Amino acid sequence: QVQLEESGGGLVKPGGSLRLSCAASGSIVSINAMGWYRQAPGKPRELAAAITTGGRTNYADSVKGRFTISNDGAKNTVYLQMRSLKPEDTAVYYCNLDAWGNQGRYDYWGQGTQVTVSS
Repeated sequence: QVQLEESGGGLVKPGGSLRLSCAASGSIVSINAMGWYRQAPGKPRELAAAITTGGRTNYADSVKGRFTISNDGAKNTVYLQMRSLKPEDTAVYYCNLDAWGNQGRYDYWGQGTQVTVSS
């Protein structure tokens, strides 16, 4: 099966920065896209940023200009560089993998990492 290992969450003050990492491993044939979703208390999960293997990116309007998503194909890893963080960025961030496995195309999810922006 596929495993996603997330890291980089934590507590940061407004205006600060964090970098999230997510490394995929296991029975992956090919990766279509990787991304980060976030879920704040009482709110639905939403896409923060995503990137395809070809480098096409998609960002939520609320994070454009502040977050940068990138990937390292050799390591099957996606990064989310977050800067100028705001309290409204506080959420559990989940790594998402859109990939082809031996049995077909699947979405995989990390366990989530907490990002808290507070003074």
